[in-house]
Amino acid sequence: MSSAASSTPVLAVIGGGQLARMTAQAAVSLGVPIRLLAEGPDVSAAQVVRDTVVGDYRDLSVLREAVEGCAVVTFDHEHVPTEHLETLTAEGHACRPGPAALVHAQDKIVMRARLTRLDVPCPRHRVVTTPGEAEAFAASVGGFPVVLKTSRGGYDGKGVWVVGSAAECEDAFAVASSTGVRILAEEKVDFRRELSALVARSPSGQVAAYPVVESVQRDGVCWEVTAPAPDLDPELGVAAQRIAMKVAAALDVVGILAVELFETADGRVLVNELAMRPHNTGHWSMDGAETGQFENHLRAVLDLPLGSPAARAPWTVMVNILGGDHGALSEDLYGGFPHVLARDPRLKVHLYGKDVKPGRKVGHVTAYGDDLDDVRERALHAAAWFRGDLGMESE
Repeated sequence: MSSAASSTPVLAVIGGGQLARMTAQAAVSLGVPIRLLAEGPDVSAAQVVRDTVVGDYRDLSVLREAVEGCAVVTFDHEHVPTEHLETLTAEGHACRPGPAALVHAQDKIVMRARLTRLDVPCPRHRVVTTPGEAEAFAASVGGFPVVLKTSRGGYDGKGVWVVGSAAECEDAFAVASSTGVRILAEEKVDFRRELSALVARSPSGQVAAYPVVESVQRDGVCWEVTAPAPDLDPELGVAAQRIAMKVAAALDVVGILAVELFETADGRVLVNELAMRPHNTGHWSMDGAETGQFENHLRAVLDLPLGSPAARAPWTVMVNILGGDHGALSEDLYGGFPHVLARDPRLKVHLYGKDVKPGRKVGHVTAYGDDLDDVRERALHAAAWFRGDLGMESE
C-alpha cells in the first residue's frame, strides 16, 4: 500500500492496458496513489504500478478486493459488467463514470436510443434480429450496403460488419446467437472524414473542451490523429464541441468523454461512438496540450479544478505504432530510438510495454510545430521506422 499522507485519496483503476499505464504517469505527477486491477502480472500498466491486484474484472469479489479503501474507481475500458458497477455504487464506492453513464458506452443500442431522445444527430439505425429485418432496414435507407454492429463488446473494428446483401448478414447473426448480444443496423454514412470531440467533466459540472481533431482509421484501428482538424469549418467545430458537452451533461459523465463523429459530405456531423475514458484520439494532448487528457481525467474523477485543454502549438500529429511484419525493428522497439530521436529531437515517443504482434497498438509518437506538412511527415516517419517499414538503413 501507499505511504502517502492519509488525506491523499487512493484511486482504483480497473483494467491494466496502456490507458491505465498512461493514467499512472499522470498520477505520479499529481502524487495520487493508484491501485490497479490487472488481467495479468505483466500487462502494460502492471509493469509500472506497484499496488496491483491480478484478477478477472468480471468477478465481483475480485472487484471488491481491488477497490477496498479507494476513494474513487475509474476505468481503463468499458467492459466491467453494469450490474457489478451498480453493486459497487450501492455499497458506497464512487465509480466515475457511474454505471448509469457508462452503460451508454457499453451498449450501442442503449446509446443510440438515448442520443435520439436528446436530439443528438446520429446515423439512421434500427435493432434487427434476422437477415430479413436487416434487408428491410437497408431498403428504408436507400439499400445496401449497411453497417451491422454488436450491441456490446466490439472495439477496434471488431463486432462490426459492412454488408452488401441479406446473405452477408449471416456472420453477424451467428455471433449474436453464440454470445447473446443484439445487432444494431445503421446506415452506411457518406462521410468526408472522422472527427473526435473530447471533453473532461467533473462531478461539480466543470467542463474542459479540447480542440476537435481529425482521426484516420486503418482496418478499424486508429492510425493517425491531427489536432486541430485541418480546414474544419469553425461553426461545425463548435457544433461538435457542443454535442460533446451536451452528452456529457445529460448522461452525467465524470472524467473524459470522447465523442467520435462523422463529418458528412454535405457538411453535418453525426455521432458514431462514445467512449467514457481517455481515448486514442486524445493521446496527442499528452504532449500537444497544456493539460493532457490523462491528467484532466484524474482531475475530473477526483473533482479537482480542470486544467487548460488549449493546444501548445498550431499543429500536433499523433501516429500509433502498430506491430509490423517487416524487419528487426518490428520486434525490437527499443532499437528504433537511436534513429528517430537523433533525426527529430523534438519528437515524443510513448511505448506501452506490450508484446509486439502484427497490427497491435504498442505505442505512439507525437510531433508538433508550426507547419502541418512537416509535423505530419515527422510523426509518420518515426512510426514507420518503429514498425520496421523503412528498414534499418540510415538516411
